[in-house]
Formats: sequence, C-alpha cells, structure tokens
Amino acid sequence: MIALGSDHGGYELKQEVKKHLDELGLAYHDYGCDSTEATDYPIYAKKVANAIVNGECEKGILICGTGIGISIAANKVKGIRCALCSDCFSAEATRLHNDANILAMGGRVVGPGLALKIVDTFLNTPFSGDERHVRRIAQIEE
Repeated sequence: MIALGSDHGGYELKQEVKKHLDELGLAYHDYGCDSTEATDYPIYAKKVANAIVNGECEKGILICGTGIGISIAANKVKGIRCALCSDCFSAEATRLHNDANILAMGGRVVGPGLALKIVDTFLNTPFSGDERHVRRIAQIEE
C-alpha cells in the first residue's frame, strides 16, 4: 500500500499520480488534502509518515508546491527517510543507497510526465542492501 499526501500546491499533481497508480493496479490511500484550497503541508506529511512507521503503508508519495516543506516535515518523524526528487536518477539513487520510504516532489517544479517517471523509478527500485548503505542508514537513525 502506498500512502499519498499533498497540500494545495501539490493537489493537481497528486491527482495525476492517483490516475497513474490506478492504471498500474497499485493500491494506495490518499491522506489528503482534497482540493486546491489553501492548507498546511505539515498535516499531510505527518499523516503519510505515520502511516508508514505504523506499518499501514510500505512507501509514500508527498507533494507540495516545491516539495521542500513537505519533505522537511516528513523527515521529522523517526524512521522516515523522505527524499525530494526532481529527476529519475535521484529517485533511483535514494532507493538504492538510502532505502528512502517517501518520495517528495514539487507540483510547481516537475510536470506530470516527468513526475510519473520519477514515481515509477522510486516504486520499482529496490534497496541495494549493500553493507555500506546499511551502515549509513543506521547512522542516520541514531
């Protein structure tokens, strides 16, 4: 299960991501927001992050205007490794090296075509499991 969340700045891109996940047959839960009416991104970052640490969902996707604020808020939750990605290389690297469990994107930064490729890369790239990366993740978690 994939946890989704956005503020008003990411709402429209989140709708595109939902359509894409539907087409792929991937299960998700949308933790809000539900419109383009102004709202606060930390609310949705925390909902998605908590769904992951509580085991309700395996991975998450968060979207705000830039992706910056929502990623900062998500990373305040212990056990979350949220990576802001605007390209496929970063999405692949953060899964391989950091075992990131949340992808953050900027709805005003990346267009839907690129965003869906980033989503696919993030969801389909496994963690490498290399000892050096396991060690570094453990250091992050300390």
